[in-house]
Amino acid sequence: MAQRSPARPPLVDCLIEDHRWESLGLEALAEAACVAALGGLGLDPGHYEISLLGCSDARIADLNADFRGKPKPTNVLSWPSEERGAAHPGARPAPPRRDPMGPTELGDIAIAYETCAREAREAGRTTADHVTHLMVHGTLHLMGFDHETDPDAVLMEGLETEILGKMGVADPYAAGATAAPEGDDGRRV
Repeated sequence: MAQRSPARPPLVDCLIEDHRWESLGLEALAEAACVAALGGLGLDPGHYEISLLGCSDARIADLNADFRGKPKPTNVLSWPSEERGAAHPGARPAPPRRDPMGPTELGDIAIAYETCAREAREAGRTTADHVTHLMVHGTLHLMGFDHETDPDAVLMEGLETEILGKMGVADPYAAGATAAPEGDDGRRV
């Protein structure tokens, strides 16, 4: 009889504050998206941890006010456990240092139900596909990618498109697609 390899512990530790996320299957969507994002960067997801908060617009508005000085809802926020940004615009950040004692904590992500559902509806996408995109997006932020400059945005959007394509999710940035929603910084998300 073939031996089974031990199951990989979950990459995403999910806390659901807004129970509407349960009917969407946030935990499974987030796990799949975050595993795909790390895999797309050539990293073994079994070596990392991400914390996720599935919340409401009211809760994310409070977080946005506290951490960014913007007292309004947004779709997703991320807090890397350490600074991982690239040295130059358009360059890839270095991979995180591995914790020899166990999984490396990459950081925290919060995602708001009402904003995600509204953006998906407005873009003509399923909420599940939009949430998958935002989880890939948030994971890339935890890894040090950003969209503050045009070269950085081109790199990050290209990675998102590649990762989502492997998951069977349409390119949210494709010509002819309904425009990807903008984050509260005015850039496409």
